[in-house]
Amino acid sequence: MVALVVAIAAGAQSAEKLYTDGKALYDAEKYNEAFPKLKAAAEKGHKKAQYRMGRCYDKGYGVGENDKLAFEWYMKAAKQDHAKSQYRVGKCYKDGEGVKKDRKQAVKWFTKAASQDNADAQYALGKCYLKGKGVATDKKKAKSLLTKAVKNPDGGDEIMAELREEAADGDEDAKAILTLIGK
Repeated sequence: MVALVVAIAAGAQSAEKLYTDGKALYDAEKYNEAFPKLKAAAEKGHKKAQYRMGRCYDKGYGVGENDKLAFEWYMKAAKQDHAKSQYRVGKCYKDGEGVKKDRKQAVKWFTKAASQDNADAQYALGKCYLKGKGVATDKKKAKSLLTKAVKNPDGGDEIMAELREEAADGDEDAKAILTLIGK
């Protein structure tokens, strides 16, 4: 029994080490070197490594772009309650990238990520409620979620800047959102 616990701990540590090393290379934009380390950690079940694998396949970092594989890796991490991956799974369903387009599934995954205070998911879910995409239109919920998104300390400023830029470029949806949230 002790040997099993030690083996499990060693496996977990090596997955963490592989992820840490892979992420450092990823952050340094050395994707070809990062990919094998991230893949090894992801295959050991490391949810953050699985998310990064999704990003690699999504963007073609260190590997050819492949929407289906990106979706599969995002889903593995999303099932482990990784909020960024849950948002990405929702986005894949919304846009039909790597999986058949399904607005209801998009709302499901955006909701999971938004409940973990993910600003991008709060924004995406707010837009779903505003437009009635995959869910019944509910302007009160939309306003609440969109307001949370732009006030979110982790990403809210970027969302607000993008909204303002889109509104300045004449995007009617962005203008409507800014009016709705009183900005």
